[in-house]
Amino acid sequence: MVAIAYTVAFEGVEGRLVEVQCSVGAGLPGFAIVGLPDKAVSEARERVRAAFGALSIALPSKRITVNLSPADLPKEGSHFDLPIALAVLAALELVPAESLSETVALGELALDGRLVPVAGALPAAMTAAEDDRALICPAVSGAEAAWIGAIPVFAAAHLRQVLDHLTERTPLARARPGEVAAPPRHGDLQDVKGQERAKRALEIAAAGRHHLLMVGPPGAGKSMLAARLPGLMPPLTPAEALETSMIHSLAGLLKNGGIPRHVPYRDPHHTASMAAIVGGGRGAQPGEISLAHNGVLFMDEFPEFSRQVLDTLRQPIETGEIVVARANAHVRYPSRFLLVAAANPCRCGHLADPARACARVPVCGEDYLGKVSGPLMDRFDLRIEVPAVSLDDLDLPPAGDSSARIAARVADARDRQTARFASFDPGPRGPRCNSETPPALLEHVAQPDAEGRDLIRRAADRLGLTARGYHRVLRTARTIADLDESTNVHANHIAEALSYRLPFIAGG
Repeated sequence: MVAIAYTVAFEGVEGRLVEVQCSVGAGLPGFAIVGLPDKAVSEARERVRAAFGALSIALPSKRITVNLSPADLPKEGSHFDLPIALAVLAALELVPAESLSETVALGELALDGRLVPVAGALPAAMTAAEDDRALICPAVSGAEAAWIGAIPVFAAAHLRQVLDHLTERTPLARARPGEVAAPPRHGDLQDVKGQERAKRALEIAAAGRHHLLMVGPPGAGKSMLAARLPGLMPPLTPAEALETSMIHSLAGLLKNGGIPRHVPYRDPHHTASMAAIVGGGRGAQPGEISLAHNGVLFMDEFPEFSRQVLDTLRQPIETGEIVVARANAHVRYPSRFLLVAAANPCRCGHLADPARACARVPVCGEDYLGKVSGPLMDRFDLRIEVPAVSLDDLDLPPAGDSSARIAARVADARDRQTARFASFDPGPRGPRCNSETPPALLEHVAQPDAEGRDLIRRAADRLGLTARGYHRVLRTARTIADLDESTNVHANHIAEALSYRLPFIAGG
């Protein structure tokens, strides 16, 4: 007799249904797991054996073979423990085999039979829903998986509870979704003294999800400004929250089953490796650009990142996704993020201060910012200089609009974009904000008036705009017009958008 249980193997944010087949037959006593298991899956036999012992279940002196099908799909993670245990119990006729046919199971077993929470409960529930099966998972993971809502989710704290549920002695209650995670507290933009131009750039970036580069001396407030950007952006839509939460579930970042509605904010250190930024490593895990999906990726000390890491950002910025290709994995992750980069004008940071700058001015600045390649620099819609703040400015009372007022204007601009794009491409891969507008669509939504067309043509010749740069100016101008509640793009919108494309000393 071959008993079958079901679980999932993860390929990026997508899950693939896996049959866990178990055969108990004659032969030398042993417990073998086949089907491309990794080390954690191979060790499941010892955890299963110990958990059975805690329940006073003895394995027979027979040959037990567990096959994970499809056999050519790599199986990684400790969440295979529970389905392997259930398949063995069904093969021993301790659990009705038919009770496993409509169920997907995942969970790690402790040696005493407890179910330990695992990463990936949310995408596992999505896979189970696509195949119209119920899900059994650890108790801590139940609130997370229950957000799918389309299928029954049963959360158990112990293997004994799972057995009682499957044998209908004590059925488990359906798990309830967790609470919406509380947003982190972001400082108010009013607290930042001076830097009015930078505040305006943050508003434009939040409204259209435009990539932003800030260059200025140390202590000018670049990091402080970037940390306040998430507070200006509207909450995630339900679809965006589910997309983002599935990635965070795979990374084990969801706490207490809560689904966040606030935009994610990731700020990796400049020593981060390429695998940490774009994804990879063991199991081709998501990187920072995917963990920042639908949110903000802040990269401080931008030129200090390795050039290889910086250049890998170019493709996901354009496509909104990253393909992590390894010898044993080919995984696709979504990565629609708003990139905010901060840099000093040179290594010492005092390029513009004659009293403190080194003797290599301006070569030191060209060498330092020159680490950022031209094609990557061209992908920043907004490039601003953030000057040092004088002591007199620090004594001034709060000035400018609060984050709440700016966020209201940003939300209104986003609503206009949503309504505009709904009539052109309502699909899931269609543009959601101005920075994602394809060039063909720009002709319909961002064509400036006659004065604006003349201005951008003259500026394109003088600034040497590439075709990409030309389109990015139009997208930025469209966002500025949305903030002005203007249906059409005028010359003043083009002029402001062009002011953010002026090159730095490095010639970006």
